[in-house]
Amino acid sequence: MTTTPVWSVDPRTGKQREQVAVEATSREVDEAVRAAHAARGPLADAAVRAAFLRTAAALLDEAAPHVIEAADAETALGPGRLTGELARTTGQLRAFADAVDEGSYLDVRIDRADPSLSPPRPELRRYKVPLGVVAVYAASNFPLAFSVPGGDTASALAAGCPVVVKAHPDHPATSELCASLLRRAAVANGLPPEVVAVVHGFEAGLELIRHPLVAAAGFTGSIRGGRALFDAAAARPVPIPFHGELGSLNPVVVTPAAAAERAEEIGAGLAASVTLGVGQFCVKPGLVLVPDGADGDRLAGELAKALGETEPGVLLDHRMRENFVAGVRERAALPGVEAPVTPGSGGDHTVGAGYLTVRAEDLLAGEGHDLLLEECFGPVTVVVRYAGQGEAGAVLGRLGGNLSATLQLSAAETEGAPGPAAELIGQVTGLAGRIVVNGWPTGVAVAPAQHHGGPYPAATSHSTSVGGTAIERWLRPVAYQSVPDALLPPELREANPLNLPRRVTGD
Repeated sequence: MTTTPVWSVDPRTGKQREQVAVEATSREVDEAVRAAHAARGPLADAAVRAAFLRTAAALLDEAAPHVIEAADAETALGPGRLTGELARTTGQLRAFADAVDEGSYLDVRIDRADPSLSPPRPELRRYKVPLGVVAVYAASNFPLAFSVPGGDTASALAAGCPVVVKAHPDHPATSELCASLLRRAAVANGLPPEVVAVVHGFEAGLELIRHPLVAAAGFTGSIRGGRALFDAAAARPVPIPFHGELGSLNPVVVTPAAAAERAEEIGAGLAASVTLGVGQFCVKPGLVLVPDGADGDRLAGELAKALGETEPGVLLDHRMRENFVAGVRERAALPGVEAPVTPGSGGDHTVGAGYLTVRAEDLLAGEGHDLLLEECFGPVTVVVRYAGQGEAGAVLGRLGGNLSATLQLSAAETEGAPGPAAELIGQVTGLAGRIVVNGWPTGVAVAPAQHHGGPYPAATSHSTSVGGTAIERWLRPVAYQSVPDALLPPELREANPLNLPRRVTGD
C-alpha cells in the first residue's frame, strides 16, 4: 500500500525537519472515528471529564518547554508568543472543567404540570445531551489554542463528545506531541485514549467530514477550505452542524474627532495590531477608514513610520508567503491605490509589513476594487480615506460579515449622546460578532461573555469558538414529558442528585 509521508517543515528555511507520520487512509480514518464513537460511554461521567481536562492542562504545562520548542520549530511564532498561547490553551481546558462542574451548560429547565391552563400543560423536563463524535480541523496560525488541545477540542470534550482532529500540515509534530499528552490524561482518569485521535492529510479531512458517525465539526481556516467542508457537511445523507470560522476583514472606523484628538496614538496602535504575529491573526484589522484632511494625514504618517521600523518576519509556511506577496502585488496594481510603505517580500523566507491606501470614492466606483474588501493574510492593511460619514457608511455597506469591527472615537463621542458615533455602533453591529471601541481587535479574551464569530463569511453559524458558551455547539436539547422520576436521567430527577442549577416554573 502506498503511503504519503507527513513532514515537519522549518518555515525559517523551508527545509524538511523530520517525518512525523503518514497521511491517514480511508480505513484508518474509519477506525479512528469508530474508536472515538465507542468511547462516548466512559466520557459520559461529568466528574471524570472535568478531571480529565484538568489533567490535560497540567501535563501540557509540565511539558511546556518541549511543546513550545516543537511549535516554534514548525511555525516560527517565537517562544514569547507561544508561551502565552500555551497559557491560554491550558486556561481554556481548566475553564471548561469548571463549566462541567458548575453544570449550567446543561440548561436544565422544568415546567410543572398545570391542568388549569388552556390547553393543559403536562410535566416537562429539558436538558442538553452531547451530539457524538466531533471532527476538529486545526488552524495554521494557532498551533495550540485553535489546534489539537485548543478550544474546539476542549469544549467538545467538556460536552461529552470524543474528538478526532484533522491536524494542520504546518505543525504535525506539535499536533502529535499534544495529542499524546491528551491521551495520557485520558488514561490517567480511566478513559480510553481514543477519546482524542489525530489524522493527517487532505483526503483524510474529507473522509472525516463524510463519516456517518461524525456528528458535528469545528473549523478554523480559509473561506475556500471552510466553505468546501461546510458544503460537504450539508451534502451528507444526514447533514451535520459545521461551525466554521472562515475569514474576516475586521474593519476599523476612525472618526474625524478621534483623529483630531489622538492621531499619532491611533496610528501607532494600528501598526502594532496589524503586525502582531506577523499579521497572521484572524482579527487583524485589514480595512481602516481614516478621514481626509490634516488629522488623517498625521495618523497615516505615524502608521507609515511605525510600519517602516518593523523588522521583516517569517510567515507560517512558504505557500502563505507566496500568497501574501502575490495578493499585495495584485491589490497595489489597482487604479488609485498607493503603497506609502510597500508590503511584500522581505527576503527569501520573510515578508515586510506595510499598508495600501485608496480614496473611498475610488473604492466605491471601481468594480476591481472589491479585492480590497477581501482578507489578505499577513502584515498589511488597507487605509481608506473618506470625505464624510456618508462615504464611510457606504464603504461599510459593501462589507460582508466579520469577526470584529472597531471604532476609534473621541472622548466626547464616548459619552453616548445621540449622534454619528451611535449611528456607527448600530451599523457595525450588523457586520460583526464583536464591537471594539478605542482598542484593537487583536487579542480575544477567553471569558464567559466573549463572542468569537460573526455573520458569514466570518463564520458559518451564530456560535462562538471562544468563551464558555462554545460548549453549546456540541449539545442538543431533549425534553421529557410526563416521564416517571425513576426513569429520568439523574440530571432531571426531582431530588436533583447532581445539584445542578435549574429553572423551575409552576412551584
